[in-house]
Amino acid sequence: MPASFLHGVETIEVQKGSRTIKTVKTAVIGLVGTAPIDDVSDEYKTINTPTLILNEIEAVKYFGKHKPGFTIPQALKAIFDQGAGIVIVINVYDPEKHETPEDVTMGEINGSVDALTGKRLGMKAFEDCYSLFGYYPKTIIAPVYCEDSAVVSNINTICNKIRAIGIVDAPVGATVQEAITGRGTEGTINFNVSSDRIVLCYPHLKVYDSDNDKIVLEPYSQRLAGVIAAKDIEKGYHWSPSNTSIQNILGLERQLTSMINDPSSEVNALNEAGILTVFNSYGTGFLTWGNRSSAYPTSTDPTNFINVRRTADILHESVEYSMLQFMDYPIDNGLIDSICETVNQFIRTLIGRGALIDGKCTFNQDKNPATEIANGHLTFNIEFMPPVPAERITFESFIDIELLKSLGGS
Repeated sequence: MPASFLHGVETIEVQKGSRTIKTVKTAVIGLVGTAPIDDVSDEYKTINTPTLILNEIEAVKYFGKHKPGFTIPQALKAIFDQGAGIVIVINVYDPEKHETPEDVTMGEINGSVDALTGKRLGMKAFEDCYSLFGYYPKTIIAPVYCEDSAVVSNINTICNKIRAIGIVDAPVGATVQEAITGRGTEGTINFNVSSDRIVLCYPHLKVYDSDNDKIVLEPYSQRLAGVIAAKDIEKGYHWSPSNTSIQNILGLERQLTSMINDPSSEVNALNEAGILTVFNSYGTGFLTWGNRSSAYPTSTDPTNFINVRRTADILHESVEYSMLQFMDYPIDNGLIDSICETVNQFIRTLIGRGALIDGKCTFNQDKNPATEIANGHLTFNIEFMPPVPAERITFESFIDIELLKSLGGS
């Protein structure tokens, strides 16, 4: 249709150039378990509903204090002991259905979709978090329940859907040998998994339970989740969680040999099997120890490093969300250039922060034939490399007798 008649001058604004890409939140933990909500005021009781908890005061208000058999209050305290983080909590304990927390089934933890209401239940409700809060949890834990292999499998499925990592504990009482052999086909525990989205951790930790005035064992996963969230805020998601202090613990379920220069030490043997553990040597305190997910040693791809997997997730998700502003625009060179420059500007920002070594976004004409463009489909390449952790440092030492020549000199 011809343009309307104009005898004069007009200006048409054309949007070109890059747009802002906002980095998604990373210090967000997803926690599923049971809470003693009989002790909570009716207005704060939540069942199978993702609930945002920002501090210890809200933790007690919504989920009560720690009581034996319940997992959520203890996990929230362990997380906030590390000093930072946001927790999205799903409580599956329902006093109308369960007499005790032991009545909760693994199926209820894993979750499903209610056939009548369409509501997502249990862990499956994490899929609703973006529409509720504007972000997904980036670390998923199910303390105690994750000792079941079916729950581990479901955590992996959820993590793949929402680009998160799941942290899984060995069963309480497991030996070092059982943890390591659990990685193989003959293993009898929940460690026979190979995924760059599952982090295996061992052992349980000794903690003082002030509510009940005694020392108890608690899952490592909940404190590790808090460590990761705190480190995200202090250093950035591109830092490995390894070699970081664990706050407010008194000891380990069983003492592990820890020597930084001993490949036969128990902590090294656990890391070699793809298990994250605790380093505790003379004067070091208790340190998280290990850089790799359960994908190692089967996979040697850099994404078996926990921080590389997480950095890739943040890059991909941030870029995808930002593309809403370009959707359904007419395809022309201006649109292609704007998308490339928007992503490249974001990559340059990440390089400046130290989150990437290098990277770029390009439009390859060979991958965009006319038939695809005519169908409204554009394909871009993103190449990038996050920093990997300095996991091994080697010194080559030489005794050089030639250096004796310096003796006696003026």
